[in-house]
Amino acid sequence: MGIVNVTPDSFSDGGLYLDPDAAVAHGQALAGAGASILDVGGESTRPGALPVEADEELRRVLPVVRALAATVDVPVSIDTTKSEVAAAALGAGATLVNDVSGGTGDAGMRSLVADAGAGYVVMHMRGTPATMQQEAHYGDVVRDAGRELRAVVDAALDAGVRADGLLADPGIGFAKTAEQNVELLRRLPELVTAVGVPMLVGASRKSFLGRLIGDMQAEDRDVATLATTVWCFVKGAAAVRVHAVDLATRAAEMLDVMEHADQAGMAA
Repeated sequence: MGIVNVTPDSFSDGGLYLDPDAAVAHGQALAGAGASILDVGGESTRPGALPVEADEELRRVLPVVRALAATVDVPVSIDTTKSEVAAAALGAGATLVNDVSGGTGDAGMRSLVADAGAGYVVMHMRGTPATMQQEAHYGDVVRDAGRELRAVVDAALDAGVRADGLLADPGIGFAKTAEQNVELLRRLPELVTAVGVPMLVGASRKSFLGRLIGDMQAEDRDVATLATTVWCFVKGAAAVRVHAVDLATRAAEMLDVMEHADQAGMAA
C-alpha cells in the first residue's frame, strides 16, 4: 500500500503533495513502482494532530482520488474516519476505506462500507490522534491490542462488511510507546492468529524507528522501514503501508524468489 498524503502537516511528507497535480503524479509513480493499493489521505493522524473539517478533507482528496482511479490499474483507498468523506471518495472511484478509528470515529462508517460492498481496513487505536499517546497503558500490549482489534473486526462483520474485504491494522505508533511497537512487531504471528483476518502493518518512517537506531529525520528512515517490511512479511503480514514503495516491492519480490527457489537456489 503506497501512501499519498494530501496534507500540509503529515509527519514525513506534509506539504509535498498538497497540490492535487503533485499528489496524482506521486500516486502514479507509486503505482509504477509496484504499489498494489494507493492510499489517499487528507487528514494527518500523527500524534497530536488536530482534526480537519470534512469539507476541507473532501477538497483535498476528491480530485486526487478521481484522477488516480481513472489512470492507474490498482485499487485506490481513502484514508479517513468520516463516513461523509468515505462516501464521496467511493463515489469518485475508491474501492477501499482505511479507517484508523476502526469504525469508532463515525457511527455511520461501518454501514456505509457494508452497503457499498467496499473493502475496509480497521485499525487499533485508543483515543484520537490528539490524545492517543496518553492511552498507551496495557497489561500485555499484544494480548490487549489483539483483543480490542478483534472487537472492531467483529463489529465490522456484524454491520455487514464483507469478510473477504477486511484487513486489520495493529496501529503501530497509535497509542503505543516505542517499546510497545517493537513488542507488537516481535510477536506479530501471535497477533495475526488472535485477530483472524489478513494483517496490514504500517510502520513506515515512524519516529520509534529513529529512536531505536539513531535520531534521524523521517525521510532518512527508509532502511529501518525496509527491515520492518521484511520482518512483517516473514512473520505473517498480508500487506505493508509504506512511503518508499520501490524498496518494499523489491524486498517482497526477493522474498518470493527465495520462498519458491529449489535446492539449487534457482526459482522453481
